[in-house]
Amino acid sequence: MRNTTMSTARLPRALLYAVLTLGAAVMLVPFAWMVLTALKPAAELGKGTWLPERVRWGNFADAFSAAPFDVYFRNSLLMSVSQTLITVVFASAAGYALARTPIRGRGLFFGLTVGMIMVPVYVILIPRFLIVRSIPFFGGNDWLGQGGTGWLDSWWALIVPGALAPLYIFLARQFYVDLPDELADAARIDGLSEIGIWARVMTPLIKPAVITIAVFQFQSSWNDFLWPLLVTRTDEMRPIQLGLAVFSHADIEVQWNYLMAGTALATLPMIALFLVAQRYFVEGMASAGLKG
Repeated sequence: MRNTTMSTARLPRALLYAVLTLGAAVMLVPFAWMVLTALKPAAELGKGTWLPERVRWGNFADAFSAAPFDVYFRNSLLMSVSQTLITVVFASAAGYALARTPIRGRGLFFGLTVGMIMVPVYVILIPRFLIVRSIPFFGGNDWLGQGGTGWLDSWWALIVPGALAPLYIFLARQFYVDLPDELADAARIDGLSEIGIWARVMTPLIKPAVITIAVFQFQSSWNDFLWPLLVTRTDEMRPIQLGLAVFSHADIEVQWNYLMAGTALATLPMIALFLVAQRYFVEGMASAGLKG
């Protein structure tokens, strides 16, 4: 009787594992197709088979030689790392200010932050482009921001506009709220300034949130396509996502094997980042889901 009860209790868990395994397999199908296509010779692309009859590792080298991918990788890395550092610093500082400092109108600022999360990025795309093009004293612009190109085709345009998002401020604030007040009070009694309390006492205690923000921002920057397409004009400033478009140019047939080889290589930094930060990332996501 007891064995029958235990078997019945295990059934839902087994069913849960089966559903999760099936979901994971479905999620891995596009990645597997990408890798297998990257290993096929050009003659096998139209046959509709999954496995390559002859593995061609040279697709990866050919893809890299088809365009200046070393420049594209460098640009993506610089853009992603810069945006991530700026985001972590400013999002945590703003989150701490909204959660812990007695500033007047703190509730209003928090409400505006939550409101900005709901604004789609495509709504602000054109105004942001016009602002970047009209930066005074850059790119030949006069003091009114006219006559030149502003920040277009520069590192400023690639890094600054995408360096902070209200969602990350909200996430950091939710973690600061749950920290005990006694920690900040004790630090104030010891003579620490608010910046010191934020940097040396409070922020180290929300490490999972900081790493989660960093992973999200790096992933967003690395995969960004539309904004770099608008603000860059030369290969010297283009990131990897724009560089991959060389294999799907309109006047030639799409070179799927090279496109998938380049895409597979472009995913390696994200895979490495997730493996390194997996522990804190999962902890941060789980904690964020429990915050009120």
